[in-house]
Parts: sequence; C-alpha cells; structure tokens
Amino acid sequence: MPALSHGRQPDPGPGPGPAPGQGAALRWFGEISGHGLLEVEAGAMARVLGASPPLPWAWFGVAAAQPPHGRGVALRRSVEGFDGAVRCRLPLPLASEAFGAVLLQHVFDDGADPLPLLGECARILAPGGRLWLATLNPWSPYRLRWARSGLHARDAGHWQAALRSSGFAADPVSLQWLGPRWRAAHGEAGGIGAADVLRAGLALSLTKRVHAAIPPTRLQQLRWQTGLVPRDAAAQRGAAARKREDGAG
Repeated sequence: MPALSHGRQPDPGPGPGPAPGQGAALRWFGEISGHGLLEVEAGAMARVLGASPPLPWAWFGVAAAQPPHGRGVALRRSVEGFDGAVRCRLPLPLASEAFGAVLLQHVFDDGADPLPLLGECARILAPGGRLWLATLNPWSPYRLRWARSGLHARDAGHWQAALRSSGFAADPVSLQWLGPRWRAAHGEAGGIGAADVLRAGLALSLTKRVHAAIPPTRLQQLRWQTGLVPRDAAAQRGAAARKREDGAG
C-alpha cells in the first residue's frame, strides 16, 4: 500500500468523523443529476494529476464517484469515517508529505466540518503538490435539483477561508466552475469566464508552496591585524617616553 504510515493505526476507533445522519445527503450524487457533474469532474481530475509531481495521489470522494486511474489511495466517505484502501477515521494513517496530489470530491457537501480533513491534507501533501477541492456552487440554477436533499453549498469565500485556516495560508487559490448550468445532460465541461459562474460545480485548486531552506547565519571572523598599535596604547607609550626624558633632564 503506497504511503501508508506505520506510526498511525487504521482502526476506526474514537475520533473525528461524520455526525449521526450526515452522509445520507451525499446519495444525491448517485442520481442522474449528480452523475452529470461527476463525469465532468473526472476529466478535471485527470488534468490536475497531469500537472502534479510523480508521486502517489490521495482521493477522498462520495460513494457514487470514481477515483482516478493510476497509483494512489482512494477513500470514500462513510458513516464511520472513510472506507477504501484502508478503513479509518481522522487522523489519517498516511505518511506526511507523501502525495503529489490530494483530490477532494464533494466530501463536505452534506455540511461536514472541513477543517479536520483539510488539516490532514496539508500534512500529507508534498511540497509542490496539488490540492483540488470540488464542491457545489450555491449560485447555480442547478441548485434546484439538489434542493431538499440535505446538501449544503457554500461559496468560494468560505472555502478560501477554510484553506487558509488549514495550513494553506501562503498558497494562492485558483477557481474553476464545472458541469451543467441547468440541463442534466452529460458532457458540459467548464471554465473561468463570466458565463461559467452559473455551472453546478465549483473547483478550487492550489499548489503547496515549497519553502526555501534558510541558510545558516554567516559567522563573522575576527582577525588580529599585525603592525597596528591601538591609539590608546600609542598615547600611553608617548607619555611614558616624555616622562623619562623629563627625568633625565
């Protein structure tokens, strides 16, 4: 299993996890309306992985979604925490800075607190790695399709603040709107133009900054300069010489 940490136990014992009743709303993504968005996001994830370092990826998603192909760890939201490559709760049994990309696909759209998992994502993502977070767009007309399902859509400002609070404060965030605007037809992509802000999905991405090593402070070397006499010492020698001359006179 790639990038598993032997110092953390995958036992889903007591720890942060979904509250009772959370997670049921995520079943909406298994319906036709939800599938139309998930299919578009699959292409977006492939592009993110293509621009990420050649390390394993970590994917966290809903039951109806499919993880990307390739080398990585796939975990789906469950009532107890996460199921998939390992069955666990937070903190994740994954090694620090071991993943070139971390992909989050609608795991917070039932109103779950994002900060604990985002904090873990900051820990496991390698410097220079890509974080990609897909969520619902609260300004899309498509929201009428998930109305009364129990899903909660939050705007880009909310997610940017959550990322800053989770260890990504210095990393600039890019936005892209994905999926259909109203029709549930598959195949509509996305973009960043004015007409795209009404699409069903919102994706935020960032690159974890590589922190440059701070070089050690250069030690200042003190050197004795030969042939130079301090002014005070020269003055004292001159005064002593004059006294000897006066005494001799």
